[in-house]
Amino acid sequence: MTAPHPVPPRRRAGAELRILTSRFLGYATLVFFGLVFLYPFVIQIGNSLKTEPDAAANPLSPVPDPLVLDGFERIFAGTAFPLWLGNSLLVTVLVTIGRVFLDSLAGYALARLRFRGRAGVFTAIIAVMAVPGVVLLIPKFLVLNQLGLYDSYAGLVVPLLADAAGVFIMKQFFESIPVSVEEAARVDGASIFRTFWSVVLPMAKPALITLTILSFQGSWNEFPHSLVAVQDPDLFTLPRGLADLVSGSLGQGTQYPLKLGAALLATIPVAIIFVIFQRHFVRDAAEGAEKG
Repeated sequence: MTAPHPVPPRRRAGAELRILTSRFLGYATLVFFGLVFLYPFVIQIGNSLKTEPDAAANPLSPVPDPLVLDGFERIFAGTAFPLWLGNSLLVTVLVTIGRVFLDSLAGYALARLRFRGRAGVFTAIIAVMAVPGVVLLIPKFLVLNQLGLYDSYAGLVVPLLADAAGVFIMKQFFESIPVSVEEAARVDGASIFRTFWSVVLPMAKPALITLTILSFQGSWNEFPHSLVAVQDPDLFTLPRGLADLVSGSLGQGTQYPLKLGAALLATIPVAIIFVIFQRHFVRDAAEGAEKG
């Protein structure tokens, strides 16, 4: 056998140069678009730390001159921000717990139980996902008003306790779990709910974490539903209260430091939840891939 011809050093150097150039251009593109997406948040932080005249004169400058905390002081002293924050926390926690539990139950039922009309129910869930949420605002108001839930905490929470997208996510994940695992549990005498709760649900941790992130983020940022569910200012959540600020309820002037400072504080809980659960989700997904 003839020995392979060695690659000339010049050709090898050219190939390495092309690889380095391609990699550099790829990273440069990612950094550019990353900065494009991050710059609005930098502007938000910078303007929340400015004085009112500085923010009005230089709204696109990320550097406050001078750096002050007047906007944050006005948020807590001159608005109902603490009340909105408490309402949002209460509603979001209840909705997230309810969605994770009810969507998991519904997803498991559609994935494993055989009953008449099962295909029709799943088709209806897919159809609901395709309907724009704004179309359902008036029917939501009519139903809430008819049931006596309008302008109450129950009206903010109950209609959001189940979510079509969450049911779909859980159903698809449960179908990927081997049926033999559940059959072994039933041989040991476990009921359907016991099998679901003690055997299947712990195996669905990645899907549960995904559903938790989506539910928390969706309910925390929910604005259209609050428009048709409540009118009492004491029941306003953060999105509704921030919309009230942006609409100029505090009087004249841009009031950029106050508005952007409130928006910044409203994004912090979602960011924390996303970072924490994303780390667990990535780790669990990697472990699942290794086991597979």
